[in-house]
Amino acid sequence: MIEKRQRSILKAMSWRLTGTMDTIIVSWILTGTLRLALSIGMVEVFTKMALYYFHERAWNKIKFGLEEPDYQI
Repeated sequence: MIEKRQRSILKAMSWRLTGTMDTIIVSWILTGTLRLALSIGMVEVFTKMALYYFHERAWNKIKFGLEEPDYQI
């Protein structure tokens, strides 16, 4: 089976939402302040998306673990 782009986008969005909710909950537990926890969560959404982008771009330059396919398409 081949995964369609829409599925990949939805998976990425659901994972980011899950990660942000985790950050908000942990921040709330640690700070005791929901407003501060929400602020941290909102900042985290953008910083982690940017970090992920640059992480992916860096890995695109690394050839480790990549193999040429044995067949031609």
